[in-house]
Amino acid sequence: MQKIQMKTPLVEMDGDEMTRIIWQMIKDDLLLPYIDLKTEYYDLGLAHRDETNDQVTIDSAEATKKYGVAVKCATITPNAARVEEYHLKKMYKSPNGTIRAALDGTVFRAPILVKGIDPYVRTWKKPITMARHAYGDVYKNSEIRVPGAGTAELVFTAADGTVTRKTIHTFEGPGIIQGIHNTDHSIEGFARSCFEYALSIKQDLWFSTKDTISKTYDTRFKEIFERMYDEEYKERFEAAGITYFYTLIDDAVARVMRSEGGFVWALKNYDGDVMSDMMATSFGSLAMMTSILVSPAGYYEYEAAHGTVQRHYYKHLKGEKTSTNSVATIFAWTGALRKRGELDQIPELMKFADLLDEATLETIESGKMTGDLALITTIPNVEKLGTEEFILAIKETLDKKMNA
Repeated sequence: MQKIQMKTPLVEMDGDEMTRIIWQMIKDDLLLPYIDLKTEYYDLGLAHRDETNDQVTIDSAEATKKYGVAVKCATITPNAARVEEYHLKKMYKSPNGTIRAALDGTVFRAPILVKGIDPYVRTWKKPITMARHAYGDVYKNSEIRVPGAGTAELVFTAADGTVTRKTIHTFEGPGIIQGIHNTDHSIEGFARSCFEYALSIKQDLWFSTKDTISKTYDTRFKEIFERMYDEEYKERFEAAGITYFYTLIDDAVARVMRSEGGFVWALKNYDGDVMSDMMATSFGSLAMMTSILVSPAGYYEYEAAHGTVQRHYYKHLKGEKTSTNSVATIFAWTGALRKRGELDQIPELMKFADLLDEATLETIESGKMTGDLALITTIPNVEKLGTEEFILAIKETLDKKMNA
């Protein structure tokens, strides 16, 4: 079989631990036999990020701006234990946070539905797409460990020298301080991405914050969404037969749990991070969710929404058998390849991405799956496969579909 030719490279961001192992398996078994794969490779493994003082992460984001489409493996965000384990020079920030700050935009996450894996929430009948703001807040924070008594102030010095200051807290002893920020420009880009995405899939858009408590910060998000909706999107939404709805985040959570699904739920950065993991687990597994960063400038980055599967990696290092779910990582690759094919007008590449998605789901529906799904499926007499066995089973299904 002649391999599918690519015109423009994908930006390939390799990652850490078990997902790094899976990454190579997917390339070797599911991509390279069929595609003349062109990528510009960046090693975002923690050791290499440390060697480059995290410059490689910045370089990968800039390459995404150059080529337009990236695919990213899961990576470690180091804590104190990781600093010691990897002998790091410092505790680096989240690579996802660094990339998202450079590209701006919105992360859209949706569950991958498959027959035999039913949502834990019995009312959910349709996917719920999470729209997560991808800039600022806690991911671009500044923090201080307060050593003792003193006064903490929030200070803003305007370009003309005007100073605005507000007391945060008068400490009587040790404590902590955190400063976060966002910009109107980024919030407007977030809102526009959400409105446009909802229109593109003709689903209602929900947006939630906590403006009753955060009367300046969260209220600014609410104001920008409302202004843009009224001025630019209200008529388009009405014509499409969909609605825009705002409510407090605690009310939104209650409404979501009672809903049938089938809408886009827009959330601030950290809220979206937490709720998308909840959503993925509720629909079956953290490894069964797509994640796409869409930048207002037209850049796309596809990734798996889960972590590096540390526990399985340690088993792998000991030579023990693992059964790690690779579906989200496969769908990250197919999403990036499909978008690359769309932008470069390569229908064969788009078709291949569709076939690989179908082969992955059909393999599961045939009763062949990894351990996490075998525990929750309603399919009888399933065959629990190891990490590479599952990928090879998908390859077998893919070959049949491609030769049909």
